[in-house]
Amino acid sequence: MSNFSNQIRASSALIKRLKHHHHHHRSSNPLLLMQSRSYTTNECHRPAIVQKRSLDILHDPWFNKGTAFSMTERDRLDLRGLLPPNVMTPEQQIERYMVDLKRLEVQARDGPSDPNALAKWRILNRLHDRNEVMYYKVLINNIEEYAPVVYTPTVGLVCQNYSGLFRRPRGMYFSAEDRGEMMSMVYNWPADQVDMIVVTDGSRILGLGDLGVQGIGIAIGKLDLYVAAAGINPQRVLPVMIDVGTNNEKLLEDPLYLGLQENRLDGDEYVAVIDEFMEAVFTRWPNVIVQFEDFQSKWAFKLLQRYRNTYRMFNDDVQGTAGVAIAGLLGAVRAQGRPMIDFPKQKIVVAGAGSAGIGVLNTARKTMARMLGNNEHAFDSAQRQFWVVDAKGLITQDRENIDPDALPFARKVNEINRQDLREGASLVEVVQKVKPDVLLGLSAVGGLFSKEVLEALKGSTSTRPAIFAMSNPTNNAECTPEEAYSSVGENIIFASGSPFNDVDLGNGLIGHCNQGNNMYLFPGIGLGTLLSGSRIITDGMLQAAAECLAAYMTEEEVLKGVIFPSISSIRDITKEVAAAVVKEAIEEDVAEGYRGMDARELRKLSQEEIEEFVKNNMWNPDYPTLVYRND
Repeated sequence: MSNFSNQIRASSALIKRLKHHHHHHRSSNPLLLMQSRSYTTNECHRPAIVQKRSLDILHDPWFNKGTAFSMTERDRLDLRGLLPPNVMTPEQQIERYMVDLKRLEVQARDGPSDPNALAKWRILNRLHDRNEVMYYKVLINNIEEYAPVVYTPTVGLVCQNYSGLFRRPRGMYFSAEDRGEMMSMVYNWPADQVDMIVVTDGSRILGLGDLGVQGIGIAIGKLDLYVAAAGINPQRVLPVMIDVGTNNEKLLEDPLYLGLQENRLDGDEYVAVIDEFMEAVFTRWPNVIVQFEDFQSKWAFKLLQRYRNTYRMFNDDVQGTAGVAIAGLLGAVRAQGRPMIDFPKQKIVVAGAGSAGIGVLNTARKTMARMLGNNEHAFDSAQRQFWVVDAKGLITQDRENIDPDALPFARKVNEINRQDLREGASLVEVVQKVKPDVLLGLSAVGGLFSKEVLEALKGSTSTRPAIFAMSNPTNNAECTPEEAYSSVGENIIFASGSPFNDVDLGNGLIGHCNQGNNMYLFPGIGLGTLLSGSRIITDGMLQAAAECLAAYMTEEEVLKGVIFPSISSIRDITKEVAAAVVKEAIEEDVAEGYRGMDARELRKLSQEEIEEFVKNNMWNPDYPTLVYRND
């Protein structure tokens, strides 16, 4: 296996962590924290210098405080008389807004066909346009309710209807018509510092297909979660759409469509556009992190491999989805009452061989191989634990024109003959013959795990089989938790990509539905990379993030079937994941430091000090003091 040694990182550290794993206690020792140094001014507690006053401030969502401007600020910024005289606290503002929001949720619907969630999105978006700090305060305080509105599943509906919902621009648009101009275009963005970019070409939005320029909605929603979960400063994020055309016939013929109405660029022309974009943003913002989002499978892997060793970038569909799935798979092993080191013994049937499916397969194979001793034999052994089924059935070495990315997971003919299987065998047949520990869905085909498939899983050799219906949005989930529990029985682990309610199994028993949302990892990966100063995002850093998430739940929780934490804990989860990423970057000697904390200082930090360093650099939605300066 060429480059074999380069593919394997930090194996001894992984095995040591797994063998000596115990749940990290979530509350830090206050004595240690009191003794540790304060490394930097807390995010958002720095005064903000502004070059505008009067109505210009009120019309700027970055700095507008509305009725919360103090009287001294009103005088300093020429606002006296432009606002009602009563100064409101932020808490009073939110109380007023929430009362209004609850009333408008019903009234804002555009008729009975307009889902309530879309009405919520519309109302929240208006606040986002007026007052960013208050918007993020509402989002953070109600993250469990509003994360599904600003992100999956509602964001899919938003993207489908974006041309009609568009009111004011947010982010930047680079198109095929801008070739040769991108290096100058990036200077049109007003922020001198950008920490995080989420970029999409709109070619595969969630499981909804090619939505063209309307895919900008997914980049905006993703960055809302970077701000809410990771505390990335909202003035330093940038959603980006690269519009290279669309192959969606409906959009090509829609007179109201906002994007280029021509077929997508492909081949070298397409790559040249992405290359120019990457060079431009990293020229202006050398320390930015670029997250690729919802690129179609044929480009997701190629672009990841093209850029990952030279730029600070990652692909959340490939690497984030894989990390969350690995955390869930390790959690499922724990839920069976076994140590995580037993993961290589799991038999896993994977439905779906797109970018997400292959990403999970590659990461799971690497994780197993590390646990098995980190050599070529370990890789071969790990490979035999997977059976991959796509739209044509079981993938074997008899498959014609096999996707090169799926080739390593094609079953050998002599192996499947012994199992009484064949090339193209159906999912039901594979589950019946393999009797897997895990059925993992990343197919984007709603209802793929039919009653017949689920009942076949009853024959699993596992004491507690796991069902992962990971496709988004909700309509694309391979099955619902009700279907899983009613068909297979109560002694299963269930996880999904989109949110579902827990299932009442009767007799006081609850069938837990774990949402394996990428939201648990990508904010921490981004924040940890930013604060470590690492120039690249290594496999080891991604692995550390997944392990941290897998270990977050207590033994008591996992034995009840709870393998992912509550979204309400997302800030704390992100802090721990980011700290794990920073620590791994230090151990791999790729950390270069952040602001006043250089690499040498980073290496001196204890675990508690790393967590404090992370916490101190998470932006909080507090109004800053505004200071006017006329340059």
